[in-house]
Amino acid sequence: MNILILGGGGREHTFAWKLTQSPLCTQLYIAPGNAGTRQHGINVNLSPEDFPALKTFSIDHKIEMVVVGPEAPLVKGVYDFYKNEEELKHIAVIGPSQEAAQLEGSKAFAKKFMHYYRIPTAAYREFTVENIEEGIAYIATQPTPIVLKADGLAAGKGVLILDDIEEAQTEFKAMLNGKFGAASAKVVIEDFLDGIEFSVFALTDGKDYVLLPMAKDYKRIGEDDTGLNTGGMGAVSPVPFVDDALMEKVEERIVEPTIQGLNDSGMVYKGFVFFGLIRVDGEPFVIEYNCRMGDPETEVVLPRLKNDLVELFMATENNTLREHTIEKDSRTATTIMLVSGGYPEAYTKGKVMTGMEKVRDSLLFHAGTKTENGQVLTNGGRVMAITSFGNTIEEALALSNKNAKTIQFEGKNYRRDIGEDLISGQSKKKLKRT
Repeated sequence: MNILILGGGGREHTFAWKLTQSPLCTQLYIAPGNAGTRQHGINVNLSPEDFPALKTFSIDHKIEMVVVGPEAPLVKGVYDFYKNEEELKHIAVIGPSQEAAQLEGSKAFAKKFMHYYRIPTAAYREFTVENIEEGIAYIATQPTPIVLKADGLAAGKGVLILDDIEEAQTEFKAMLNGKFGAASAKVVIEDFLDGIEFSVFALTDGKDYVLLPMAKDYKRIGEDDTGLNTGGMGAVSPVPFVDDALMEKVEERIVEPTIQGLNDSGMVYKGFVFFGLIRVDGEPFVIEYNCRMGDPETEVVLPRLKNDLVELFMATENNTLREHTIEKDSRTATTIMLVSGGYPEAYTKGKVMTGMEKVRDSLLFHAGTKTENGQVLTNGGRVMAITSFGNTIEEALALSNKNAKTIQFEGKNYRRDIGEDLISGQSKKKLKRT
């Protein structure tokens, strides 16, 4: 089977690594890919959002399956494009339809969906520039922190959590006046939920689903969860504070009604549902949906998945997921993300990377990298994920941290405390930061 992955980050490198382990994968292509995906397939210089070019390539290279990594092409309608083209409609596309992708593409849509199907989430109001004064007055009546969310896709930067009412009102006005472009033409204001976050991932054919290993990711740039939000600085799987009782609540109150709601509403959904969750006083709530796998969560989730991923994707296309059972590696996986100096604000690209060949006992998943004149160069804010296994969180973290020191490039930055909040008491004190 010839497979095409759309995207070029750490998530897509992890997909490439996993898919090529299957005997069902004959040839793998990645558009556009990175320096790491070249190890598993052929990089193709195509944009995931250039649908006409994807059509030509898919026909010329006899593509039989398209795996969509990032959210933008899904929200733009890549699933619908393939299924509406006579020459492409036989190709399996792993990802939801454009309508269903609004679960991520529109915060207001997702909130209405959850409200209708009684899925627990924070209370909210939505505003546009037409009722901006009403929104400003509403903020003045709310307890802090104030949560402001751009309705549309804003590259992970469209959520602000503010402790000051006047600052929240100022940012609210800035958002509606174009701070995040068209993404913040509508702003959702929601209640702040105080708890601990975790992520659950379902693969669904639109009717049935399987649950993949869960994860906890770390968004803030600084240690002890300080500083600006990023696309993700690291992740851990499994999540020790999520016990069977909590997962039973998650399935019954969130996962099952979500999949049922998609089915009842007639939306076509063949792909991943990312549930960004928070535990508040022992109860689960939805913070957000994503219509694809997370990054860097993918880098700890897929390594723990023992199943043949191509088989699971074929079952997704053929509506036979109910016949499959997920098998997981019982060990803990941790990933630490190396990022460029200055990220998530201004940073420079093109820094020479060294030391990858010295890494032992860890998996390297390239994110923002490229090759030039035989060298690997940085090519993004988040550069590389270092994933390690261990019988405990401490063991896995020790390996990831050790190898994070081994890889070098100018301006390298990473968090040395990923996962430490999950290590309790005496065990935590034994884990020295390096």
